[in-house]
Formats: sequence, structure tokens, C-alpha cells
Amino acid sequence: MPDFDVAVIGAGAAGLSVAAICSGLGLRTALIERGRMGGDCLNYGCVPSKALLAAAHAAAEARRAGRLGIRLPEPEIDWAGVRAHVQGAITRIAPNDSAARYRGMGVEVIEAAGHFTAPDELEAGGRRLTFRRCVIAAGSSPVVPDIPGLDGVPWLTNETIFGLEEPPGHLIILGGGPIGLEMAQAHARLGCLVTVIEAAPRIAAREDEELAEGLRAALLQDGVTLREGVKLARLEQLEPDSHAAEAGVVAVLEDGTRIAGTHLLLAVGRAPRLASLDLVAGNVEASARGIRTRADLRSVSNPRVWAVGDIADPEGIGPRAFTHVAGQHAGVLVRSMLFRLPGTKVDYAALPRVTYTDPELAQIGLTEAEAREQGHEDLRIHRWPLAENDRAIAEGRPEGLVKLVVSARGRLLGAGILAPRAGEMAGAYGLMIGRKLPLSALASLVLPYPTLAEAGKRAAGDFYAPKLLSPGVKRLIGLLKRLP
Repeated sequence: MPDFDVAVIGAGAAGLSVAAICSGLGLRTALIERGRMGGDCLNYGCVPSKALLAAAHAAAEARRAGRLGIRLPEPEIDWAGVRAHVQGAITRIAPNDSAARYRGMGVEVIEAAGHFTAPDELEAGGRRLTFRRCVIAAGSSPVVPDIPGLDGVPWLTNETIFGLEEPPGHLIILGGGPIGLEMAQAHARLGCLVTVIEAAPRIAAREDEELAEGLRAALLQDGVTLREGVKLARLEQLEPDSHAAEAGVVAVLEDGTRIAGTHLLLAVGRAPRLASLDLVAGNVEASARGIRTRADLRSVSNPRVWAVGDIADPEGIGPRAFTHVAGQHAGVLVRSMLFRLPGTKVDYAALPRVTYTDPELAQIGLTEAEAREQGHEDLRIHRWPLAENDRAIAEGRPEGLVKLVVSARGRLLGAGILAPRAGEMAGAYGLMIGRKLPLSALASLVLPYPTLAEAGKRAAGDFYAPKLLSPGVKRLIGLLKRLP
């Protein structure tokens, strides 16, 4: 008899969810983690980044309080206090992900590296463990690009930047995606010089161009320097006799421009943690993007193995490096691996993603460009600017937009939001897309007044306005008005 019904490799968001469910259903469950419980999200990603952003947003609010008639002095940044807040957030949440809590659930937590020794066996902490089912939830790591000179200069990733004891004098960020932009705005608002270098033609390249332009304007207003559509030729260590004595690295662009900074942050993507798993011994196929699985997250080569979270590469769908995908994968796994329900598969049609800058940029479903690329014809694009939203006007924050991508028949294909706390509005659009609700459900929704969410309702109402104001409807009203 196998030692465990389910062995889970990795105690990040995905692995923790799976282990809790399996143990709760009475299965003998092992959870193997070589690093810190909670994984990247708790220790190096979602939690510390949002805590740092909260401090940065507070500083920005103090600076712009004058728009409301409140005069405040320039905020004093206590870096040690900011660090304490960030660490305090991690510490407060950590017990929820702790080994002690999971052992209390009946999970056997093995705090060691794990790897395959056979298709049905793992080695962890000097022990050989046999299993009925194995779930790989080892996550991903920051990509370290092959850049000439990188090995001769100090650099940071999201795993190390939160440990800085002093604020960067000039932070150079390679990469204009969500991590790079969030860290750029956070550090700029906390008093650091920041330069973002993005090789693509624009920052937030995956996002709707119209919304990304609004985010770009916000970052520039915060003092972030953006170098878009430029490639990095090499990195150099700053010579001691330079005029910028504090700088430690020089980024040399292909056009010859030299940018000196004190710190370098690599934010150019993430790669699955595959190297230490000995997948060949486990008969587990992988691609450069992760563990190759079917749409139900089961390995294409070893029927005993499933993969969840960042490391999963479902056929025809691809990986998604979001913490909330980990929860979605856990639900798929329960139906697929435990209840053996046929037809179970991952579906990202209603998947939200958010860049947690200020304003936040949220996208649910397809962008306009993605919808056109997928062959959707006769699209209807409906917008409502926050400049015409009463709550935004009352708070002096009229910058932003809600943009709906709608089929000709009134089906919501995607929604983009650029607004303060846009992520808090994403759920309604995800529900509509996921449940295939008609746009009329949003247009007729009764919302409290005044709220930013009304912008989406007004955008949806625009879809029906031509029909309500058509000559036929007007003739009908003219007849009905004669009735007693």
C-alpha cells in the first residue's frame, strides 16, 4: 500500500489549497516544501508588494490632498517604518500558511526538497515516499536574463527587493509588466528615482492599449522615467570616479544611452521551477513553460501526476502566473483527480488580472485586440470615463475608464477598468462572462449611489440606448401615451 494517497510538492498558494482539501476529505496527504511556507505570494510577491504599495499610496494621497482643500507638508518617508509595515503584513498572515496549521489539519508536512525517484515515488528529507497521486505545485521563479555584464553587477528580483535596509537612490527596473510597474510606482512615491526599461514598444504590452496609456500618464506624473521600445545592450559596474558616487550599475542601451543607478531590479518574467524535480525519473513531461498537462491538469505522460499553479502548462491553454489561478486549479483538481468527473477542464474565459498600481488596471476576459484576433466580428466597444462618474468627481479622481467589449448580440466578451481599486470591481464582470449572462443583467443592475461601479453600468446601458431611442420605439410610445 502506498505511503500517501496524495503527495503535494510545494507549499505555495496552489499546494496549500490542494493539501487542505485532500486532507479534509480524509486522504493521507503529504506536503513537501523546501523553502518558506506560503511560497512566493506570501513571502516575496502579493503580500509584501501590496503592503509596500499601500505605504506608497498613503504618501501620494498626502501630496495630492490639496485638491480637496487640505494643505499638508511633504510626507516624511520612514523607510524602517515602511519595512516594518511590510514585514508585519507577512507575519500576520503567515500563521494561516504555517506548517503547524497544516499539521493540525492532519497533513504530514515535510520541510525538505522533494524529487521523483520513480513514477510513483518521491524522495524528500532522506525518506522514500510512495504515492497514489502526486500534485506538483512547485511554482515559478523570476527569470534571470542573459545580459552581457549581468554577472559583474549586483541585481535584485522580487525575492530580494523587499529586504533592502535603505531605499534605493535610483532604481533601474528591467521590464514594464505588472511587477515592474508596481515596484516603479511604489518606489517613486516613496521618494526614489526610478527608470523603467521596456524592450516592447510600450509598457503593459499585454493590456488594452487605451487603458495602458492612462496608466502610463499616471506613472509619469509620479516621476517614473519610462524608456519604451529600447533594448539593453549590456550592464556595467559604475566606476568609483563617476560623478554619481552612490550608483552601482550602469545600463547601456543599444542606442548608446547610459543610465546610472544604485540598484537594478529584474522584472522580465517568470520561469517554472523544474530543475530540481528529476522529472525524467517520474516519467513527467515538461516544456519550457511548465509541466505538460491535459485541460484537466493531469500529466500527459504519467497518469498518477497532476500539476497546479504557475508550474502547470495545460495543452492549448498555457500557464498563468496568478495566485487566484491557484485557487481555480484546486477546484479543477477536486473534480478531476478526486471525484473523477468527466469533462472537467481549466477555463480562463473569465479570468481576471490586475496591475495594482494607482489607478489599478484590471482586465477580465478579452481585450479589444484579443477579441479581434480570435475572429469575433461586429464587436461593440462601449466606454464610460470616470470624468463622467459622480463618485470620481466628488473625490477629485476623475482619471480612468471602464471599457466593455461586447458581441453584436449583447454578450460580454471582456471588460477593462482603469480606476482606483479597479480590482474590487472585477468580480461582477467575471461572473457575467463566466455564467454567460446577457449585458442587460449589468445594465439593469441596481447599484448604490454614488459608486465607481456605476461607470460599468452606464457603459452597458449605452449598448441598448440606440434601440430604446429608435423611431419604432418612439412611435410605440406615441401610441401608448393615448391609453388611459
